[in-house]
Amino acid sequence: MSGAAPQAANRISALVVAHNEAERLPECLAALGPADEIVVVLDRSTDGSLAIARARANRVIEGDWPLEGDRRNAGIAACTGEWVLEVDADERVPPALWAEIRRVCASSAHAFHRVRIDNHVGGRLIRGGWAGSFGTTSKPILFRRGAKRWRAQRVHPGLDWTGTEGEKITAHGIHHALDRDISDMLRRLDRYSSAKAADLLDSGKIGSLPDNLRRFVSRFFKSLVSRGGWREGGWGVLLAFCTGLFPLLSHLKARLEPERHGGRPRGGDRQAGP
Repeated sequence: MSGAAPQAANRISALVVAHNEAERLPECLAALGPADEIVVVLDRSTDGSLAIARARANRVIEGDWPLEGDRRNAGIAACTGEWVLEVDADERVPPALWAEIRRVCASSAHAFHRVRIDNHVGGRLIRGGWAGSFGTTSKPILFRRGAKRWRAQRVHPGLDWTGTEGEKITAHGIHHALDRDISDMLRRLDRYSSAKAADLLDSGKIGSLPDNLRRFVSRFFKSLVSRGGWREGGWGVLLAFCTGLFPLLSHLKARLEPERHGGRPRGGDRQAGP
């Protein structure tokens, strides 16, 4: 953490929410050294994450949160800085980006800012093709405390904001070690779609098969063509497939195996999706 204390209004809390991330957490926390405060939220971790977090963080919170939105809100509430930088355990904040973050926090009149995300699969940087809920090239992860609230959902919960959005930070990006390889990407698709199926069942609106087939086609096209996935060759095709399949697979899990994902559909599969 930084030596010279900045003005109180510009203090930055770095927040990490993790589950069994003992392998990735050390590098993530080391890269957060320039922050004025590090807060780690551990959700049902059973590996060595607790010892790692206690060695580097100012505050460690343990708990059991079935919903992603709830555990992230708990972490935000624990931060004391005027600004919060919310990163995941598989993300690294390079030194050059810290300088840009400090500049923005010192001069911004806005409530939040998006930060460029550089997604890597294995050792390969993949710039094009990220779309939908399967990946993004920027996220609103730098914000004033009190400006951001996550909704009560399991996967990719929605956000409610207080205040205006400022400039996007693009000169430097966060290094995101998203997937180790293709098999890891497919396992992530399976996890995400299972969690989304549970959210659909909770809402009682799982959508229809025709609608989700159309979403598959439109998301595949958006990822491969509109978002430049074609420039990535075979990786772009794979990414477009996963991006399009995510809502369709979530729907099919909720429709065909509701008992595995929290119950039975409460409104039938002809209802409009969220």
